[in-house]
Amino acid sequence: MAPKAIQPQNTVISCAVCGRTLLQGERPEIYLVNGARRSVCELCTVRANHQGWIRESEGPQIGHRGERTGERRPLLDRFRARRDRRRRDEPEAEPYVEQEPVPESAAASPAPPTDPAPAGPREPRRVHAVPTSEELKAVRAVEVFNASEHPRTVAGVARSLGVPSVAVNPSTSLASLVQIVVAWELCWYRYEVDLADESAHGVRAAGQGYELNELEPHETAANAAADEHGLLAVAAS
Repeated sequence: MAPKAIQPQNTVISCAVCGRTLLQGERPEIYLVNGARRSVCELCTVRANHQGWIRESEGPQIGHRGERTGERRPLLDRFRARRDRRRRDEPEAEPYVEQEPVPESAAASPAPPTDPAPAGPREPRRVHAVPTSEELKAVRAVEVFNASEHPRTVAGVARSLGVPSVAVNPSTSLASLVQIVVAWELCWYRYEVDLADESAHGVRAAGQGYELNELEPHETAANAAADEHGLLAVAAS
């Protein structure tokens, strides 16, 4: 297995699929594309696999052009293998040990606050009025999602895993935020849509997993659908 390259902390890494700059500490997956190495974020590995890119840990080393042995496993089998590998790698829960209370005199004093680093220039926000009803919020969030690049991910996975279950739910803590969960039997994706900012920053991938029991009950209650192009539509009430 080829070792993953260790990047310096100040190195800026961008995903070759979605173009997103990876966060500090976020490790990319390395793929081989026509003999070149490409960094792919965790949320875009499905799209990279669907495009036929070869994971460096599974394919030949750069410079070695030996023949590939056998065909690549179908996407469905790779999802199952990844889920089984994740189950094996999960550590067992440690037994609970009651801790002795720490006297107040021995407690460490809090560190002084530090000023956050100034953020770089960002695309101007296009602020919009947020609908008041949950139904209108869901409909608007789906429209913003369909105008983003994320339907391509949904369509790519659906070609292998079938029609997904889609749940669109406005956030209970932030009035302008709507969560969209697209789920199959073997994986799920969570997206967040900020109705107050309908620019490219307004839709983001907020998580993914391989077990449906990782989701809350309302995230598995389908109230929308996806077509063959990955475009969503809210079910009529």
